[in-house]
Amino acid sequence: MEYVNPLTGLRIDGRRPTEMRHLKAQIGVVSKADGSALFEMGNTRVIAAVYGPREVQNRGQQMNNNEALVRCEYSMANFSTGDRARKPKGDRRSTEISLVIRQTMEACILTKLMPRSQIDIFVQVLQADGGTRSACINAATLALADAGIPMRDIVTSCSAGYLCTMPLLDLNYAEDSAGGPDVTVGILAKMDKVTLLQMDAKLPLDTFETVMQLAIEGCKAIAQYIREIMLQNTKQLECRRGS
Repeated sequence: MEYVNPLTGLRIDGRRPTEMRHLKAQIGVVSKADGSALFEMGNTRVIAAVYGPREVQNRGQQMNNNEALVRCEYSMANFSTGDRARKPKGDRRSTEISLVIRQTMEACILTKLMPRSQIDIFVQVLQADGGTRSACINAATLALADAGIPMRDIVTSCSAGYLCTMPLLDLNYAEDSAGGPDVTVGILAKMDKVTLLQMDAKLPLDTFETVMQLAIEGCKAIAQYIREIMLQNTKQLECRRGS
C-alpha cells in the first residue's frame, strides 16, 4: 500500500507529508468537573476532566506532603475503535498510557504550590484514529487550565513517523498501523523543553533527528492553537461577567 502518492505527493487522507490534521477544541464540557476539555485531531476525539486540587483520599499514595499528588486514568470508550478489539479497562496498554500522561503533566504542574492535596485527571478516547496519546495530553492541558491549576507552561504533544522513506507529521490510524517507526513528543512550549519522547522501532540517527524535529514543530503549532482557545475562552468568561 502506498501511503504517499508518488505523483501528487499527498497522503491517503489528502494531506501533505508535513501537514497536521484539523484541530478542534472545546473547554468546559463536563459541568461537574473542576476543569474539562474536548480535543480533536482529525477523526481522533478525546475528552479530559480534572478534579482538584482536593484533599488526598489515600494518604498512603502521597510520597511527599510538600507537593500535590497527581493521578491519571486513561480509558477508551467501547465504541471508540469500531471493529477493532476492545481491550478491558486496566489492561497493560491503558496502564502504560495513564503513567505516560501523568508523568508528562507532572512536568508542567506547579505541584509545590498545592501541598497535601491531590489532582485527578481522567481522559477517555471517544473516537480513535491514531495519535490518541498526544490528543489525551493536549486535552489534559486544556482541562488543567480550565480548572485553574497553576502550571509553569502548557504542555503539548504530537507524533511523527517515517513511511515510504519520508517523514510524516501527525499519523492517522492507517499510517500508524503500517509498522514504520514513529516518534511521540511532548514539549513545554515556551520553555522549549522536551518532557516526553517515545519511539516505536529503530531509526538511523540523522533520520530520527528529522522526524523528532517534525514532531516538535507539530507540538508548537498545537501550543499556538491551544493558546488561542484559552484566550477565546477567557474573553467569553469576561463577556458573561460583564453582562
